[in-house]
Amino acid sequence: MKIFDYTICNCADTLLFKKQCIAIEQGIMLLTKEPLLEDVDGSLVQKYYCPQGNIVVKNDQQVDVLYVQSDFDLRVYFTND
Repeated sequence: MKIFDYTICNCADTLLFKKQCIAIEQGIMLLTKEPLLEDVDGSLVQKYYCPQGNIVVKNDQQVDVLYVQSDFDLRVYFTND
C-alpha cells in the first residue's frame, strides 16, 4: 500500500496544525476522528479514518515539522483555485 506524505510546514506550528485538521474535517466526508493525542514533548497527533483510508496529522516537536500522512491522495480534495 502506498503512503502519501505531505510536509505542511518545515517547523512545528500548533495553530497551523489546528487549521490543517479543520481543513481535513471540512473537506473530506465520512471521517471518524480519534481523540487528539499529545506526547510528553508537546507533539500533537490527530488520526482520522474514512472509507478511502486513514489520515494522520502530526505536529512533531522533536523533528520540528508539521506533516500529514494518508493512505490516499489528498490533493484532489484541496485545490488552489
